[in-house]
Amino acid sequence: TISLAGKVVIGSVQSDTQSRVVKFNINDIQTGQGTIPVVYKGTVPDTFKEGNDVLVTGYLDQNGVFQANKLDPKCPSKYEPA
Repeated sequence: TISLAGKVVIGSVQSDTQSRVVKFNINDIQTGQGTIPVVYKGTVPDTFKEGNDVLVTGYLDQNGVFQANKLDPKCPSKYEPA
């Protein structure tokens, strides 16, 4: 099990509400490079949005897809103290 932090790529989110599966891509927070596809099955928090930072925990499968069993969206910076 490993954790990856990244930014949710705008336009990459695909969700199936019936199966509760969400697929999206993340890339490096600093550079915007290095896209990794992610699949997560479960309840998606309200704070999960395209373009926001996210922390996913899980494993990288043999096809190079990150299979996340935990999805932790990061709060926007407006909630951080100045």
